[in-house]
Amino acid sequence: MALKSARRAEIAPFIVMDVMRAAAARDEALSDPSGRTVHMEVGQPGTPAPASVRAAAKKALDVDKLGYTDAMGVPELRRRIARHYRDVYGVDLDPARVCVTTGSSGGFLLAFLAAFDAGERVALADPGYPAYRNILKAIDCVPVGLPATAAHRFQPTPELLDAAGGEFAGLIVASPANPTGTMLGNAELGALYEWCARRGTRLVSDEIYHGIVYEGRGTTALSFGEDAFIVNSFSKYFSMTGWRLGWLVVPPDLARTVERLAQNLFISPPTLAQVAAIAAFDAYAEMDGHVRAYRANRDFLLAELPKAGFREFAPPDGAFYLYADVAHLTNDSTEFCRRMLAEAGVAATPGVDFDPERGNRFVRFSFAGTMADMQQAVARLKGWQKA
Repeated sequence: MALKSARRAEIAPFIVMDVMRAAAARDEALSDPSGRTVHMEVGQPGTPAPASVRAAAKKALDVDKLGYTDAMGVPELRRRIARHYRDVYGVDLDPARVCVTTGSSGGFLLAFLAAFDAGERVALADPGYPAYRNILKAIDCVPVGLPATAAHRFQPTPELLDAAGGEFAGLIVASPANPTGTMLGNAELGALYEWCARRGTRLVSDEIYHGIVYEGRGTTALSFGEDAFIVNSFSKYFSMTGWRLGWLVVPPDLARTVERLAQNLFISPPTLAQVAAIAAFDAYAEMDGHVRAYRANRDFLLAELPKAGFREFAPPDGAFYLYADVAHLTNDSTEFCRRMLAEAGVAATPGVDFDPERGNRFVRFSFAGTMADMQQAVARLKGWQKA
């Protein structure tokens, strides 16, 4: 008799990780290393962690026993994160509301489990980060995609929420957003916060790309009140993806709930990463230099990719992505990206990862690598389109 598997085993893949694996397999089979893949699929900075973080990690390895920490994180790091909100946003934050997490992924899981019951509906913009949808399904919640378009800057609006009908236990917003790079201004985010407050809907604000902003300035939902979850990470602006460290700002009424969940699910975040990350907040100047490089990459691609046939993009106000409309080139972004990898050696992510209904005509490019990577990718894509 066959053994049963849980329905959760049917969760959709995170397609970008499949693309990354396919690119690695392609490179392993190459005889000429000059043809190695140009990676534009993964949202990962091409730079190392800040020098101060690496130095702190080396010191900790020599002198710290690196045992378990409090489930909510090292107190010194929690205090430093709270100070970050005062310094950057002018918001006073009690460190007791900060929960250090195993990447932002751990933060989303804790927030969703603390705020939403099985069967409840949670709204999010399509296109959007696929893990929102997949984590919600894994815990038996119901993600409701809002069909945002260029007219909405691919962001949720009160009108889209009203049109979706019914009650929502939660709303997830992201600014800057993945995959589009678009941002919510202060007025737009405030309107969504008020919409949620009037209806008893819990707002979850993904702010992991804060700091990587080219137009205007990032607004934190913490500016509007205490009852939203704020999710952030050391992965993007601080260039620490593999350190697997993020944080939550937790609503006061759910702080103990989040703590109990963290105790049982994770025990504590990685201790070495926590101890080292305290030094990340001394590295703003270094990180801002990375942002200037991302801006140069963005501007180069916006000028050159149209010459390779990619002409329409979501407004990339922040993050390090271009979300390209390729409807004039294909109706199957998955096959298009497969061919682009195999024939041009450029890895990108099909839009179906971010929008199951309309993503067949979109592709996401990450420009978090070097300028040399961007130049090589453009040269290859120009040749590929002419072939």
